[in-house]
Amino acid sequence: MKNTFLSLSLPASWIEMKKFNNKLDLVLLLLPIILFLQPISAIDFVFNGFNSSSVSLYGSAIIESRILTLTNQTSFQIGRALYPTKIPTKAPNSSFVYPFSTSFIFAMVPYKNVLPGHGLAFLFVPFTSIQSSISAQYLGFLNRTNGNRSDDHLLGIEFDVFANEEFSDMNDNHVGIDVNTLTSIKAADAGYWPDNSRSSSNENTSDEDSNSFKEQDLNNGKNYQVWIDYEDSIINVTMAPAGMKRPTRPLLNVSLNLSDVFEDEMYVGFTSSTGLLVENHKILAWSFSNSNFSLSERLITTGLPSFVLPKDPFYRSKVFIAGATVGGVLLREEMEDWELEYWPHQVRYQEIEAATKGFSEENVIGIGGNGKVYKGVLPGGTEIAVKRISHENDGMREFLAEISSLGRLKHRSLVGLRGWCKRERGVFMLVYDYMENGSLEKRVFDCDESKMLSCEERIRILKDVASALLYLHEGWDSQVLHRDIKASNVLLDKDMNGRLGDFGLARVHGHGQVPSTTRVVGTIGYMAPEVVRSGRASARTDVFGFGVLILEVMCGRRPIEEGQPPLLESVWQLMMQGQSLYALDERLKARGEQFDEGEVERMLHLGLLCAYPDSKGRPTMRQVVKVMEGNNELSEIESEDLDACLLQQMKSTDLWSSHSSHGSHPTFDEIRRHHSSSMSLSWSNTTVEGR
Repeated sequence: MKNTFLSLSLPASWIEMKKFNNKLDLVLLLLPIILFLQPISAIDFVFNGFNSSSVSLYGSAIIESRILTLTNQTSFQIGRALYPTKIPTKAPNSSFVYPFSTSFIFAMVPYKNVLPGHGLAFLFVPFTSIQSSISAQYLGFLNRTNGNRSDDHLLGIEFDVFANEEFSDMNDNHVGIDVNTLTSIKAADAGYWPDNSRSSSNENTSDEDSNSFKEQDLNNGKNYQVWIDYEDSIINVTMAPAGMKRPTRPLLNVSLNLSDVFEDEMYVGFTSSTGLLVENHKILAWSFSNSNFSLSERLITTGLPSFVLPKDPFYRSKVFIAGATVGGVLLREEMEDWELEYWPHQVRYQEIEAATKGFSEENVIGIGGNGKVYKGVLPGGTEIAVKRISHENDGMREFLAEISSLGRLKHRSLVGLRGWCKRERGVFMLVYDYMENGSLEKRVFDCDESKMLSCEERIRILKDVASALLYLHEGWDSQVLHRDIKASNVLLDKDMNGRLGDFGLARVHGHGQVPSTTRVVGTIGYMAPEVVRSGRASARTDVFGFGVLILEVMCGRRPIEEGQPPLLESVWQLMMQGQSLYALDERLKARGEQFDEGEVERMLHLGLLCAYPDSKGRPTMRQVVKVMEGNNELSEIESEDLDACLLQQMKSTDLWSSHSSHGSHPTFDEIRRHHSSSMSLSWSNTTVEGR
């Protein structure tokens, strides 16, 4: 930073158009401007890489290998990096806003097979604290009290990869200019106008001209350079792939008077956040000046590290296409092709046998319909869980369902499938990561009070499951229907993170395809009405199961208990009476635990909406995740800003008034009547294809 007087530069158009008869005319023209200009500090800096003195870090922001990383794979975090001192942005006691020019290179780096979010913003703020700022779709840009207020003094240029209806986002890949709110005053698809475009100098384009626009995917791991210039109440925003010459035509060109937005001095820098969706947000280089608009040319734009993930091809195995055919020789031939193609890899039987001490009974940690689950320890000390499946009772179908779904999936909230093994005589084994804290079911129902999950822990685990389901429904090459969402199928790792497992009933099909009718499968109490009556599963039936899971975990009650009304009916009746909080697990209240009543009530209402009898009335998992993210961040008063339509449904008694639980949810008698041809019943509470 160098101290100097502001070097006054008039717009070129003034110089070209004005012809002065004498020097006195020029002096008279400049006098009003000269009178109020005071000595200021001209800010000029170029960071081709960062160190601890370059920027001040807040929240999750760190500097590694001279790269500024704002966020990592931790959910609901905020990362902010600001120039260490405030910079002059407006002439004291005047409305004159100083011009500025900034450029930076960024990369949004998704984690493999994890839905990315939420984006980053370049910002001017009058404060440094992030204590009250909101993560997720709010990018750490807003706090709990501001938003759309003229006295907030916030300017942001957002690079947003999540479409939020509450902010009228145009899509999930856009650039916007934000003043005091994340509802952009103007936004555009992320991309650039190449200089060879016929439209490069004309913002009013025809449909034919618009074909020359080069849209760019913000969160593909590529490095992009951004240029932001402000002068004479005009702000220009331009972007292009790093290393490319700056396009002539800006992406955004907006008339914007910042005199009421900027204070005399402001902090400048970057903010980013994660919610249930996570990714790395990186800044590789940055320049800023309020006196030299060509300073960006000093940024190094070549030889930068690449963060693009290698593509992992989706192998369409013959077993997958055949839909888990189980017929004799055909199966054997398909398995041989499948073994060569499918990850995870095959594990030698001898390794599994040694790890489980010869499948010792003392190593049994669970018993399922088609076999036992053993704990094992590999030679290096890694703990594993081994599910041993019998060929009988559709064991082969379960084995193939797990491999053809979970075998190709990778997400932080899914149980990891490490490998598989098949033996002669129809014995199959699946090898998983070992989950130290057992199942969610046991930590809610079958444990002493000291190990029982708190209200906060339950909500956090439910958010983990929600993110996993969103990934299954939308985040992979094909759509995966789990079809057996329940507390016993949610496992807890050493850090008490929720992991969705047991894909023995899963089905995989193309996005947009309607799954064909099948046998009724699932667990009594979790199955949507349409599954029992038609056997047809869909993403909305998974949503139903998740809704029941929410209520089960929050209420500490199983969906169906002998001598008690069904859980759904009980919670619904309490909601109708305005007493939803009475449904919360009595054991939590008995031990005097403090909890957010508004958040608990929101979770209960969301559970009811997900388990709505008519599938058309249920939200999608994307909507569910949005509500859970917002619910984690906002007070009850602000809740309508999350997703007004969905929240209105959650609180509407009209939604439920025409559907009694008795009339819309299947009873045991209804299920029994379907028994003869559609499914097998196990009165241990599980209804599956033969388990």
